[in-house]
Amino acid sequence: MDATRVTEQPTSLGRPQSGVDPAETRGAVLRAPEQSAQQFGNPALPAQARADGPPSGPVTAAAPCGQAPDGKGKELPVNGPEHSQPAATEPDAHRPRPAPEAIPAQPGAEQERTPGGEERRTGRGLPPGRPMPMRRDGDRLRFVGAATRRIARGLDLDEIVMGLCRATVPTFSDAILVYLREPLPVGDERPSGPVVLRLRRTDRIPPERDTDGVLLPPAFDPDPEPSVLADLSSLTAELCEVRPGGALNEVLRGVRPVFADAPAARAALPELLGEGGEVVVPGGRHAILAPLRGRRRVIGAAVFLRRAERLAFEADDLLVAAQLATHSALGIDKAVLYGREAYIADELQRTMLPETLPRPTGVRLASRYLPAAETARVGGDWYDAIPLPGSRVALVVGDVMGHSMTSAAIMGQLRTTAQTLAGLDLPPQEVLHHLDEQAQRLGTDRMATCLYAVYDPVTHRITIANAGHPPPVLLHLGGRAEVLRVPPGAPIGVGGVDFEAVELDAPAGGTLLLYTDGLVESRLRDVWTGIEQLREKLAATAQLTGPDHPPPLEALCDEVLDMLGPGDRDDDIALLAARFDGIAPSDVAYWTLEPEDSAPGQARRLARRALARWDLEELTDSVELLVSEVVTNAVRYASRPVTLRLLRTDVLRCEVGDDVPQLPRLRQARATDEGGRGLYLVNRLARRWGATRLSTGKVVWFELNRG
Repeated sequence: MDATRVTEQPTSLGRPQSGVDPAETRGAVLRAPEQSAQQFGNPALPAQARADGPPSGPVTAAAPCGQAPDGKGKELPVNGPEHSQPAATEPDAHRPRPAPEAIPAQPGAEQERTPGGEERRTGRGLPPGRPMPMRRDGDRLRFVGAATRRIARGLDLDEIVMGLCRATVPTFSDAILVYLREPLPVGDERPSGPVVLRLRRTDRIPPERDTDGVLLPPAFDPDPEPSVLADLSSLTAELCEVRPGGALNEVLRGVRPVFADAPAARAALPELLGEGGEVVVPGGRHAILAPLRGRRRVIGAAVFLRRAERLAFEADDLLVAAQLATHSALGIDKAVLYGREAYIADELQRTMLPETLPRPTGVRLASRYLPAAETARVGGDWYDAIPLPGSRVALVVGDVMGHSMTSAAIMGQLRTTAQTLAGLDLPPQEVLHHLDEQAQRLGTDRMATCLYAVYDPVTHRITIANAGHPPPVLLHLGGRAEVLRVPPGAPIGVGGVDFEAVELDAPAGGTLLLYTDGLVESRLRDVWTGIEQLREKLAATAQLTGPDHPPPLEALCDEVLDMLGPGDRDDDIALLAARFDGIAPSDVAYWTLEPEDSAPGQARRLARRALARWDLEELTDSVELLVSEVVTNAVRYASRPVTLRLLRTDVLRCEVGDDVPQLPRLRQARATDEGGRGLYLVNRLARRWGATRLSTGKVVWFELNRG
């Protein structure tokens, strides 16, 4: 066996039982041997008896742990439901510090104390409020049941570790140190490199005065030095490398908890706690070192500590520590797996949605996405904004049925298909038609709704096609919110249906909201009631900024999401808002040129006049050179008229269109070539440039900075 790896050992620490294979690795019910009356003092007292009163009713012998009181051998469940647990003991009236919630107090303490407050075994006085050790098997069983339930309530790593600390301090121990591997292995991963333990959390009884005014000592040394009063984390090492063949490695390989006075623990604890560890660990059996073993390997260790003046741990306390360590380690294993699943879901959803929205000319965009719940972080809702030739932009929002990883995967395929179809500059209804065909190829039950819109800032028009999606809402500049009348169409995936597109006005200053049904539909309201509430919310928000100023886009999205109540989050929510700024007609110059040899010269003259009209004469030389090169390439291969358009926005944009679908490619011309240098000049002088294929040809464009 490789000495560098902590070996895998069975986690069951129960004693061998008749009819049970001791090598069984699934674990056994926690049992304790029958113990004599002399060991417990006076076990004839029932659990509900008080120290100052005689027992009421017949006196019966205490049943062994794991058996029914009737002695018939029926096992009590260790981790059964709360109503199946034996009744807790009556609290001690002299105890000022109650046990934590859901952790039973330690019964039997009243039997170990004399009327004068001294402990029967040692005769030493116990400070008021100090929790007493558990003296009966039933007490331990109830404590383990309550503690494991508290540990199991945690969902993430920190909650489970905190549950272990709160369950054991001060009921079982006065302090605890929890070490976990760094990094924690996930599932079947086999970590490479040395085993390193990091101090994850410490907990202890805080130094405080009890109700009798007695100052409880905050350290484990009866006469502590001032430096010992510091927190445990400052006295112990934060990182510990488990040396192959070392004492700590041997203890972790053994899996079973050990007392601090055991030979193996005496050498392992200094290695784990560091140089200052001897100050923390008291003498005798006042400390337990318990390895934390998950499903496949040891993932850490826990150290349970009791003060020197308190009763030491007993042999049966090792079984309690083993149960606590096993449940905590398995919970940590599951938390790590859940964290990995949540990380994968988050990454999948993030990559399926746009990381950033584009900034096309004439429109401003904002978006929001909310999953249905924290435990269901992936879904089929998506949104997108795709720049198109001619300064247009495609706005897309869709919703795939379901909230699973499959729905997210289908959503990603449909979104990619929509981007590809948008690059072909197809009409909105044709895009939905091809999406419908793609959904049918993915499967017979792949259903989705989608709304596809194309906004043209030059014409101030928007073309919308719908496939079973909720209609968009247009907020006008004056504050009026309007639900656009768009043919609903059939959902994507139905097949054999036609989609219809409508063209509507998109006034400057207006805001278009595209959303999924999770925003307007829930168990408490139908979709049309939700749409009406959305319309009213938009109108009320617009009134706050006045009729001449539209509300800020980001703030508007937040206000829309605020309309959701606590019971309105039944589905994922995708929201895309577009503010139409448009391009004024005075900032657009458009011409049509015949594919003749004189076209480049004509294009230069037209561009020079437009620049003079816009007071951009400083760009004349660059624009004339680049326009001449691009128009020359278009005229050389075109058979129909060539279009030339100049747009003045925050930049100067030039677009040249022809009927040839082949896109130009930048290449390095050789010294003997007569041509091939036009795009090289465009690439060197322009701020940006590109080429986009259209259904009727292509458009080559470039941009120059103004001033």
